[in-house]
Amino acid sequence: MKKMEADVIVVAAGPAGLAAAITAGENDLKALVFEKANTTGGAANMGMGPLGINTRVQKNSFNDITVERALKLHMDYTHYRVDQDLVQTYFNKSADTIEWLEDMGVEFAGCFKYFTESEATWHIVKPENGVIGPRAAGPMVKIMTEKAKELGAEIHLETPVKKLIMEEGKAVGVMAVGKDGEEIEARAKAVIVATGGFGTNAEMLREEFGLEYWVDFFPFMVPGTQGEGLKMMWEAGARKFGANIEAIYHLKDNMNWFLLDAVLRQPNLLINQNGDRFMDEGQMGNTTFTGNALSLQPGNYGYCIMDGAILKRYKKNGPDIFDIVHPAEAFLAFDEEAKRAVEEGYDGYFEAESIEELAQKLGIDSDKLQETLDEYNEMCEENLDTKFHKSQEFLHPINGKGKYLVGKFYLGAYGTIGGVKTNKYGEVFGEQDKPIPGLYSAGSDCNTIYGDSYNFTLPGNTMGFALNSGRMAGESVADYIEETE
Repeated sequence: MKKMEADVIVVAAGPAGLAAAITAGENDLKALVFEKANTTGGAANMGMGPLGINTRVQKNSFNDITVERALKLHMDYTHYRVDQDLVQTYFNKSADTIEWLEDMGVEFAGCFKYFTESEATWHIVKPENGVIGPRAAGPMVKIMTEKAKELGAEIHLETPVKKLIMEEGKAVGVMAVGKDGEEIEARAKAVIVATGGFGTNAEMLREEFGLEYWVDFFPFMVPGTQGEGLKMMWEAGARKFGANIEAIYHLKDNMNWFLLDAVLRQPNLLINQNGDRFMDEGQMGNTTFTGNALSLQPGNYGYCIMDGAILKRYKKNGPDIFDIVHPAEAFLAFDEEAKRAVEEGYDGYFEAESIEELAQKLGIDSDKLQETLDEYNEMCEENLDTKFHKSQEFLHPINGKGKYLVGKFYLGAYGTIGGVKTNKYGEVFGEQDKPIPGLYSAGSDCNTIYGDSYNFTLPGNTMGFALNSGRMAGESVADYIEETE
């Protein structure tokens, strides 16, 4: 057995773990970082950038928002079912964290909204290929990894942690396995767990939420998010608390059908498998709201229907709803993507020449489908949605001109959030609601700041919380070690 020692052990090298390791180094602490994957970055390798509030980047683009305003928006959104002290600490720190990253060499393309009604809090990292979109944050991961090493952190890849070492109720180390298969006993004065939740663990998703992975629930497949960190903290006495999903919606196998998804998620007729409308489609720009609504439908999915005439309108005038992730250019590529979907028999997209054919493909009674379409088209013609009061600008009649075009949208998620309770210091709480000495957590494992719904009105929140909570935990560990020496 190999034995190792350090001041602090960081479990996982995603954005939270890297931020914690860098902060430890800034406080002259030696950090051991154990990462089970063969690279650092975790979910940040698929992400775009963190939230920042009252930053220089915002002020330079006249998009500034105060912490006071952001905090009120967030607390109203969550109905105060979250720890406001934790939220305000994170928000107040976020501007400094953006500058902290810039000082390392991270460049930002700017601050962005996700959709029209959101705030411009999303500080998207300047992508290497110049195209803003998924994976833009890759350069940030590389810079943070090198900074952690520069400050003395030892990063051990392909080295999964198996359990926490607890002595007299304190976290004093971990047991891990190196890539050569040798068991490692690593001792430290504190441990920070930042393993990113359990978004790809089918058994835990079923047990915690009743969701069937890749059947009625299609999260992003963030590699390695199996919940090991939460399990080891629970085993060590941490209180189970606040687990949830970052609800969104998308087509099945979304990343393979990204352009198709971008076109079909416009605010047209959205129905469930019974053929009923169930929400104001004008809210489809907010992916959390739509994901929540879909989660109440049978099978956690719904069909969004338009026709060739509406598609032609979008190609000419642009979409009804713009967002920063889904490019408007997708509409020009739609025909080719739709053809590929039909040829490959993709079951997330349907075309039909008639209501009868469409009803058969969707498995909905044709009379019911016709009734719903007739009702919807009548409201479009009258420019008045008397059911859900969708804005008039989104009321386009669907008559099947140029075929009916349908996307099957499922409940999805970026991943899971929460599972253990922490305070603004990153201390993990036990069953008696008291901190477990020496045990800290950061990132999605302890992200309980949303209540029941991810706050998309302040975009960049997940990565923002990961980075800031990593710094907060690292700073608290430095204080803890100084106090206990």
